[in-house]
Amino acid sequence: MNHADETTDQVGSPVGPGDATEEPVAEIRNLRVEIGGRPIVDGVSLRALPGKVTALVGASGSGKTTTGLALLGEYPPGAHVTGDVRLAADGRVGYLPQHPASALNPARRISALLTDIARAQVRHLPRGRRRAAARERVQRALAEAQLPDAEILLRRYPHQLSGGQQQRVVLAQALLLGARVVVTDEPTTGQDALTKSRIVAQLAAVAARGIAVVLLSHDLDVVRALADEVIVMRAGRVVESGPAHRLWLAPRHEWTRALLSEQPEFAEPESATDTGRPVLRIRDLTARHRNNTRGTTEVLRIPELDLHAGECLAVIGRSGSGKTTLARCLAGLHRDHAGEILLDGTPVPRSLRDRGRGQLAAVQYVFQDARAAFDEHRPVLHQIARTAIRLRGTETSAATREALATLTGLGLPEDLVRRRPGQLSGGELQRAALARALLARSRVLICDEITSGLDSITRRGILGILTTLLHDRDDLSLVLITHDLDTAALAHRIAVLDAGELVEQGPAQRVLTAPSHPFTVSLMETATRLGAGTGT
Repeated sequence: MNHADETTDQVGSPVGPGDATEEPVAEIRNLRVEIGGRPIVDGVSLRALPGKVTALVGASGSGKTTTGLALLGEYPPGAHVTGDVRLAADGRVGYLPQHPASALNPARRISALLTDIARAQVRHLPRGRRRAAARERVQRALAEAQLPDAEILLRRYPHQLSGGQQQRVVLAQALLLGARVVVTDEPTTGQDALTKSRIVAQLAAVAARGIAVVLLSHDLDVVRALADEVIVMRAGRVVESGPAHRLWLAPRHEWTRALLSEQPEFAEPESATDTGRPVLRIRDLTARHRNNTRGTTEVLRIPELDLHAGECLAVIGRSGSGKTTLARCLAGLHRDHAGEILLDGTPVPRSLRDRGRGQLAAVQYVFQDARAAFDEHRPVLHQIARTAIRLRGTETSAATREALATLTGLGLPEDLVRRRPGQLSGGELQRAALARALLARSRVLICDEITSGLDSITRRGILGILTTLLHDRDDLSLVLITHDLDTAALAHRIAVLDAGELVEQGPAQRVLTAPSHPFTVSLMETATRLGAGTGT
């Protein structure tokens, strides 16, 4: 098998994680996975060593998840697999998926999910001691997974937990099962710096217990803070691998250098020229979520917030701070709120069902999960063109021509967009989602974590598109919901949310360099530590 583009330390010997003298608890040798005759993983090898973190990095579609799941013996339907996957005699493998709720039974309380595992491990004990022994194992696993307030948590169902809590419950399951290897898939997607820091500490603690960690991630700050060894993948192949410190200091492959390159210097945004009435104005907004007792809980309170024409407003804050709830209120997707949202001085209905065609076109929402926002059964081009047909009354052939022109301008060729969504990558679908919003000729474009889950190269491309759009269209305004402070730096102004409260707002450079609120200060300090690779 040809490894011509793979970086090696010695001729014919691919650089792989770990010292060859150490005994791995799991090993992959020359793995090749084909779907319909097309390789999606080609010649990949890795060694998972006790107490070490091996990181697989690369663009979306590079084969990271397929490689990680091979350690669990799981492959895509219809896959033809060659190569070896070997586990130590006691090498059980745990898996933390990107969306942890998918690994939890929604109909069972957390106590039942964990106790079932523990009971199977105490059957050798006398009947009278089994219950207490199982409970002790569950409590210990929760503590090792860094889950406080275990008694309260055990009574809840998965949907009553935050994403971070769900993730730690899945980790507790793996620890209860005695996993010697934990494969964790994009554990920090969509998380703020403070939450990322906790995840880094959690995974470092797992490795400190002698468990091998295989980290699949696009988040280079987290990889830098955790990894002992790094494997760089592109189009299913390993292009470079080796000790993390060597890879950061002296990457040898041009693709690695591109992935590790610093954020390009975007021009500092010009001040918004509009000095008149804001295009969007929020006054005394309060939003609520319904809870299980059929009551409501207030989750967001915004006394005053404005958006002017030609302006980009970044909304930042930790997970659960109310960022997406704010975005959904603006778009008419969360109707349980009070206060005023004014578009060009006119109140807009709380629900999009009550908004007219002009109001729907004026405020467009680009979702974090672009794939879920498309109908998987219809070509992308057809879905993009339909926006102009429905919201602007454009004739079908004219709408198709406009859609093609917009998509081409965003770097998506015609042959690609005539395919169904499943045949496009995450970055390509995110560009298509932007095109769909632009075909509405929107005044306000709400972008909700649209670079989360994307590798650094694709992310830079999306951000470049947004800055160009803002520069070229004087009548367009952006609301950028993000956890990423580098992304927020592209905005004119920043609004900071914490626990549903607007705690700070002001010019982007001032908020990022001289924050006034303690929460904003802690967010900036934690991001700086992560960027330096310390993680704590």
